[in-house]
Amino acid sequence: MNTQHFKARLEEEKEKLETGMKSVGRKSDTVPDDWEAAPTEGGGEADPVDQAEVIATRENDAAVLDALESQYDSILRALGRIEKGTFGACEVCAAPIAEARLEANPVATTCALHMR
Repeated sequence: MNTQHFKARLEEEKEKLETGMKSVGRKSDTVPDDWEAAPTEGGGEADPVDQAEVIATRENDAAVLDALESQYDSILRALGRIEKGTFGACEVCAAPIAEARLEANPVATTCALHMR
């Protein structure tokens, strides 16, 4: 199996996700390798409607960031498996994962028999 092909695909997707995460968040100052929603620029909104809009935007950004970060973490784990030489092996039975399955989902961790 050509793991370099999958590594290139994963690296490309990782860059896209980082760009997406930067658009709604930033790397955490307190938790390494974690992201947090970026604070919104607010001018001390006195109007309750404006306050509600700021809160809704912040909550939406946090939800988007959570989804992107989950995908990002899966990619980091897949890249780690490539480095360890375990990429493409089922976590349950150690059988090879079909290359077609990995083409469809390069972060797959199980063979078709053990799909979750």
